[in-house]
Amino acid sequence: MAGKIAILLDDGFEDLEFFYPYFRVQEDNFEPVVLGVEPKLAKGKNGLYFQITETLAKHNPEEFVGLYIPGGHAPDRLRRFDEVKEFVSAFYKLGRPIGTICHGPQVLISAKVVEGVTMTSVSAIKDDLENAGAIWVNQPVVVDKNIVSSRVPDDLPFNLPAFLALLPK
Repeated sequence: MAGKIAILLDDGFEDLEFFYPYFRVQEDNFEPVVLGVEPKLAKGKNGLYFQITETLAKHNPEEFVGLYIPGGHAPDRLRRFDEVKEFVSAFYKLGRPIGTICHGPQVLISAKVVEGVTMTSVSAIKDDLENAGAIWVNQPVVVDKNIVSSRVPDDLPFNLPAFLALLPK
């Protein structure tokens, strides 16, 4: 394996925005490690499920070469936990690639890592990103510093290649 990729998950995740990256990173020989605040069977907003067995409390950002934050309603839940914000902030400070899509940047906002970063997202959180100091643009994929962001599931074919290109081979 080329390294481990942390994927943050909770109930209400956008099914495609989780499963597409989960399998795509494996195709490039990375090991996805799905992390939650607690172990549970997480339900996607479109009805698919994924068993979260690993918790953030058991892991250190230094173990991972990349971090991915899918969208849906899960980011709004995840951003409420200090351990999530601390993990993401530490990961950002390490300079390692962070991929995100749709509502995923809500976690980055709460971790206070978007100021001065050019990003995109679903338009519903454009104001939130701008109020947190990000520069929002309407593009399928944006790469700035170590953050790769996209808007909606249709952007996944642009998002994942950009994210994977930043990972160590």
